[in-house]
Amino acid sequence: MRGPAETDTAAIAVRGLTMRYGDQDVLRGVDLTLEHGEVLALLGPNGAGKTTTVEILEGFRSRTDGEVRVLGKDPQRADEEWRGQVGVVLQSWRDHARWRVGELLEHVASYYPAPRSVAETLETLGLSAHAHQVCQRLSGGQRRRLDVALGIIGDPRLLFLDEPTAGFDPVVRREFHELIERLKEDGMTMVLTTHDLHEAERLSDRTAVLIDGRIAAFGTGAELAAEARAQARVVWTQDGVRREERTSDPSHYVWELHRKHDGPIPGLEVHRPTLEDVYLRMIAEAGA
Repeated sequence: MRGPAETDTAAIAVRGLTMRYGDQDVLRGVDLTLEHGEVLALLGPNGAGKTTTVEILEGFRSRTDGEVRVLGKDPQRADEEWRGQVGVVLQSWRDHARWRVGELLEHVASYYPAPRSVAETLETLGLSAHAHQVCQRLSGGQRRRLDVALGIIGDPRLLFLDEPTAGFDPVVRREFHELIERLKEDGMTMVLTTHDLHEAERLSDRTAVLIDGRIAAFGTGAELAAEARAQARVVWTQDGVRREERTSDPSHYVWELHRKHDGPIPGLEVHRPTLEDVYLRMIAEAGA
């Protein structure tokens, strides 16, 4: 499995990250790497240390120990030029209610040396028709799109998304996912914290599972499944009876069934373990 490794070219490179509040260790030697253009999902139960980790990466919190490089610099000592390359979309923003959408974006863009075009950003986010609307009159989905617009208006190289679809209905959530996928296609590097495991599975290239202040697993969905020893379910019909077998190598098992049936396998279904299956198993094994 591809594990975290230090690299000068990585968007994020973390080694031995430790955070202590008094006599309580919140982070216990976190190692993490994110390459440019990747989307990383950071998962973990409440109290695992996700928020603390992200705040350290964003430069909003000082660490106790460890090495942290984000876009080539230590965020704890980074300057304004570095901050202009990092976008943040918080879980909930309640300010700017009386601003008009376009005016707010123009105002925020003025703080950056080379911002994105406001008109193009509004178009990308599907907000062009709402440019003259007061922010407090936006729907929940429109407000979330504005949050992302504010996060990317400075044309960041790295974007942090904190629980981006919390409280969304299924239609708005799907639209938001499509938006994030477009930003990913444009080459934006992203860190996503979420409790929605289907969201993490759809959007991320790799996933880090943080439990009790440590990275319990790190890799692609397939790598996490292998590490968790999660098995796939193969279902088929034989002599009118529904059969089921669990196996770590479903492709080989289906091949054997095909040879046995000497042709198509009636009612064949292959259910590979989802990220949710893997995550819940890890949480249960850790007793978290």
